[in-house]
Amino acid sequence: MAFENLTERLSKAMKNLTGRGRISDEDLQETLREIRLALLEADVNYATVKKFVANVREKAKGADIMNGLNAAQQIVKIVNDELTETMGEEAVPLNKSDKIPTVIMMAGLQGAGKTTTVAKLAYKLKQEANARPLLIAADVYRPAAIEQLEILGRDLDMPVFSMGTDVDPREIVKKGLAQAKENKNDYVFIDTAGRLQIDADMMQELKDIEKIAQPDEILLTVDAMTGQNATATAEGFADALDITGVVLTKLDGDTRGGAALSIRDVTGKPIKFVGQGEKPTDLDVFYPDRMASRILGMGDMLTLIEKAQKEVDEEQQAKQLQKMRENTFDFNDFVDQLKQVQKMGPLEDLMKMIPGMANNPALANVNIDEKQFKHMEAIVSSMTPAEREDPELINPSRRRRLAAGAGRPIVEVNRMIKQFDQMRKMMNQATKGNFGGMEQMMGGAGVDMGAMMGGGMPSGNFGSKMQNFAVKQAARRMKKLKKKRGRR
Repeated sequence: MAFENLTERLSKAMKNLTGRGRISDEDLQETLREIRLALLEADVNYATVKKFVANVREKAKGADIMNGLNAAQQIVKIVNDELTETMGEEAVPLNKSDKIPTVIMMAGLQGAGKTTTVAKLAYKLKQEANARPLLIAADVYRPAAIEQLEILGRDLDMPVFSMGTDVDPREIVKKGLAQAKENKNDYVFIDTAGRLQIDADMMQELKDIEKIAQPDEILLTVDAMTGQNATATAEGFADALDITGVVLTKLDGDTRGGAALSIRDVTGKPIKFVGQGEKPTDLDVFYPDRMASRILGMGDMLTLIEKAQKEVDEEQQAKQLQKMRENTFDFNDFVDQLKQVQKMGPLEDLMKMIPGMANNPALANVNIDEKQFKHMEAIVSSMTPAEREDPELINPSRRRRLAAGAGRPIVEVNRMIKQFDQMRKMMNQATKGNFGGMEQMMGGAGVDMGAMMGGGMPSGNFGSKMQNFAVKQAARRMKKLKKKRGRR
């Protein structure tokens, strides 16, 4: 996933300041040097790096401990604020027309994921705003581009307007817009043609389409895996078109994250969405503050909470929460929890959204096999209804029967039951607000919670200052988000 190397480098740079009450000029110079190298290695634009480091130096020079943070944590806060500012401070919503339809024109180079992004964004609006979008297939040059959009539209139950590959794209857009007005579609997405590189003919066609469609949004789709080339591409399009925003795709790929840190600073255009997967739902609003937290290994609790709210059945969760309080959580509930967690995405990605876990050395080479979930479900399926409801019934002979029934080794059955018991105790403690009891229990099990949660940052016990800082940041943002929603 993006930013892992950057997160690790930045964490190491700031770890050297651990325990110091005041930052000397020498300490600051060494830390800024490491930060500069980390950003350049992440393929961040050189001018952006230079400005970034200068701003951090100005804010950090001679900084004392503030609000209980030590020197390393103080630098983390300054760097976090600067990252957020560099990427745009706040999420920028889609422009919406006062009259229907709202027209969104998509542009970008060939291979950036433009056609897929058209379908994802239209589907997002359909699901979240009950929109009735029309997709216009105006890419007549790329082989199978029209067919791809038609298949996506059919799969997601959204209409696609197309006229084949022998018609001028300008004519397609004119007639597509006429159909949208006739059918009262409230959103129109125009999938324009891309090229392998920016050229005069391409830009002229896009300018003509812009003149015809008078779009409310012109979103540029940029491949995050192209690093600084993504920034150069964004500059080229912004010079020719009235670009209103950027969609950054393939952020889940082998990318160093430089594009996300450079585009807003270089072009002045906000990143509005990021794509991180192939599924229709794998398109998220871009929140600069949340991305900054993830880059610094402080997790992204707000996105994790939103994913849970979107994918998890609230009524079912309320029932399970009550069972946790009463300590009657059983294997039926356990399997339900596994299924709901799987809906939220890969477990290793979810773990990294938890403060302190992003650059945890213990997770560095972890590749959680999704088959393990299936194996656990198979073991539970081998239980009798009574065993699922009362785990205390499962004695050694029954465990051997479960192993045979599920086709799994007895050691795997024992491990799953032990994990279930530990999880049930922890959840019972958590629902009662007894985190001290949780820490004591985990300590008794030989688990160093500070090492587990602290990652590359300064760690101590479970309630370390760095951990608390990250969680408090998330809590403040959640409070701010709730206030903002309340004013709408």
